[in-house]
Amino acid sequence: MVTPKHIAGRKAERTHTSILAIDVGGRGIKILVSNETESRRCQSGPEMTPKRMVETVRELAADWSYDAVSIGYPGQVGAQGPRSEPGNLGPGWVGFNFAGAFDRPVRIINDAAMQALGSYDGGRMLFLGLGTGLGSALIAEKVIVPLELGQIPEPGGRTLGDVLGRSGMKRLGKKKWRRAIDWAVPALMASLLADYVVLGGGNAKEIKNPPPGSRLSNNLTAFRGGFRLWQLEDIPTLHNGDEHLPAPKPAEWRLI
Repeated sequence: MVTPKHIAGRKAERTHTSILAIDVGGRGIKILVSNETESRRCQSGPEMTPKRMVETVRELAADWSYDAVSIGYPGQVGAQGPRSEPGNLGPGWVGFNFAGAFDRPVRIINDAAMQALGSYDGGRMLFLGLGTGLGSALIAEKVIVPLELGQIPEPGGRTLGDVLGRSGMKRLGKKKWRRAIDWAVPALMASLLADYVVLGGGNAKEIKNPPPGSRLSNNLTAFRGGFRLWQLEDIPTLHNGDEHLPAPKPAEWRLI
């Protein structure tokens, strides 16, 4: 849990003029810098280690200028960066020196939380990322809570992530998969007392009619979340692998 004592907020850090946002996924990596309009991407997969990711991103962004980096990571994230290895990428993410590799200050957040941050319009919002699995995050009055709703068990030994993720869509077919979405979204919305649900991720485009109380997002909101990440005071910043923790002070935003 990140509380106000973890604020990494020297004023200079919160006023970076050009931020490189990286959305890391199990099948692809997308990047955009804050003063550009066209994103760039490359494929990922089981061979994508963090070292290879940094090398590939630096090549893709070679003609861009940026002074800070945001990373949306497909797994659990702590104050020092990834705290669990991703299921669909190569090894070595936990403990990797991202700030040293980029030679820039880095902020890392769960990928669903980053897209949720970019989608947030106020109130109590549930974000569901429909991709390789099921990403999820709740934002309630400027408190960001990464979730693992994909781990909820379903009858037959599968999980909600197995049903609503890419493998579930292939197994069920799009028609039955959409029915599962129509059932799951209202149930999760009611369970978490959400005012509204935002559906994002690569497979959100397969939904023709979003369930009541929900709306479709798009993957560009992940970049907006990456840019917004540097406006928050309660997010740890990695400097060449070291976290800087100034004296505690009240924070409007909290990351739990």
